[in-house]
Amino acid sequence: MKLQVPFIQLPMSFDAAALEAEIAALGEGPWKPHPQGFAGNSMLPLVAADGDPDNEAFAGTMRPTPHLLRCPYLTQVFASLGATVGRSRLMRLSGHAEVTRHADQGYYWAERVRVHIPVVTQPTVRFECDSAVINMAAGECWIFDTWRQHRVLNDAVQSRVHLVVDTVGGGRFWDLVNHGRPHDAPRTGWQNVRIAPKPGEVASFACERVNVPVVMSPWELNDHLGLLIGDAVPHPNLPQVRQIAMRFSRQWQGLWFEFGEREEGRARYAAALQRFLDDIRGPSQPMVLKNELRWFNALMTIVGKFAVSDAASQAPATAARQREVGDNA
Repeated sequence: MKLQVPFIQLPMSFDAAALEAEIAALGEGPWKPHPQGFAGNSMLPLVAADGDPDNEAFAGTMRPTPHLLRCPYLTQVFASLGATVGRSRLMRLSGHAEVTRHADQGYYWAERVRVHIPVVTQPTVRFECDSAVINMAAGECWIFDTWRQHRVLNDAVQSRVHLVVDTVGGGRFWDLVNHGRPHDAPRTGWQNVRIAPKPGEVASFACERVNVPVVMSPWELNDHLGLLIGDAVPHPNLPQVRQIAMRFSRQWQGLWFEFGEREEGRARYAAALQRFLDDIRGPSQPMVLKNELRWFNALMTIVGKFAVSDAASQAPATAARQREVGDNA
């Protein structure tokens, strides 16, 4: 998700030692290699589709995995965020390893913010986002702009372990963000509430049930197109691209008010989408975004592959599509 600043610290902190103890009690068995095989990266699923730690899908009903339900304080951390939670994990970066520089693209990442809570870390671990560089201390709570280029470097011997929660947010969550501290703002006078463990209490929290549209609404479509056009590096073809996109969005709105998500309109939506992609492919090919991504590639991963879907196959398709664009911060 695009944010106004690279990093925001939320006004809450946690007992990292208590979290570390719960995680250590799980043992090494639940840890998995990173799905994309990044060296030095491993993960432990905490919230997954159907609560299945082996299910890497981004779509479907999200539930706590058995691993999470064995960790009461971890569940309390999730609940304290006041958010509707998507797929979430523990992410481990071994010593002298890195998360290489990249920007998150794709439909899933466009609407979700990524919460980081360091559990095991060292002062030398660097988290870079755009031109900002910070160290997230153990127990702190941060979000960052995944739309910008970012990178993580662990140049210590010990592993770094973060709780990473993907979420669209919620009313209470965005209240926390509004009281957060941009990374370059002074800490003086800024209040940070510590969330202490409640022994043995397994907390409940909201999880996603709806995450991929059957047909993208015109309002959502306009939001994505607005982001892509607004973030485009100036180019002589930009006015033509904007005009093509505007014509398509108006056609999509007309179809929506005629069919909504009804199956009888799917072929019309698919045909309109294909014509739009054919029209815009040529003029947009030389264009890039401010985050260095190719403009047309980003359009495809956010809109082209998700504006209209086959409801019967969207969950497995979503997992396959999203693996193309990365998930390693």
